[in-house]
Amino acid sequence: MEYQGSSAYDQEAFFKNYLARRHRTNSPNNLIERPILLEMIGDVRGKHILDLGCGDARFSVDLMDRGCSFYEGIEGSLQMVNEARKHVDAHMCSIHHVNMEEWQPNEATVDLAVSRLALHYVEDARSLFKKVYHALKLGGEWVFSVQHPILTSSIKSAASGGPRTDWIVDQYFEMGQRTEPWIGEQIVKFHRSIEDYVQACLQAGFSILDLREGKPNRLLFEDQEEYARRLRIPLFLILRCKKQS
Repeated sequence: MEYQGSSAYDQEAFFKNYLARRHRTNSPNNLIERPILLEMIGDVRGKHILDLGCGDARFSVDLMDRGCSFYEGIEGSLQMVNEARKHVDAHMCSIHHVNMEEWQPNEATVDLAVSRLALHYVEDARSLFKKVYHALKLGGEWVFSVQHPILTSSIKSAASGGPRTDWIVDQYFEMGQRTEPWIGEQIVKFHRSIEDYVQACLQAGFSILDLREGKPNRLLFEDQEEYARRLRIPLFLILRCKKQS
């Protein structure tokens, strides 16, 4: 069976296996993506932050510790929503159970919008980016990470299983659905090139301030063999954009 969007996370076994995998010590999300994303976000003191596809909302702890004034999470999985509400301060955070595609923003209420590794589950990213633009205040920023398009282009390497030191890139400029075996299930994702992500930002009205591909930092790795392996294949694409006048 194929699962699209957040639906896989409402399957009990998948949900538990995902949480164990996501929060393991050597997760590249923690060692590579998170530090870069926090660097790009910068100072969040006094900001109202919107997190699209917030998952278990543990990222809210990072943001609240850095002085965020209000955290708002959007999440389509009910199990994730219930998990997220365990990790947030109800007086300073709000978690909404709604798919990103169905979410309807209030105009110009958000200082910063973020999304961590969720947008590759969305079929129509361009429409979503326009809604994010609508939700941001003038001068507000949009910072998001996705699986690197090299990884989403083809499932041939993903289907082989096990740790990898290279990746088969195929059909890179053929945008659209890919069904990938992941944590014992068939998960639907949507491939876009780097160019397509950039154009989606520009067409929504954003200026692009920064772009990263998740180069690992040696100082964050205790296992130097793992560090060397992570230098071989880019895992993440991270962009920082701004709503200009």
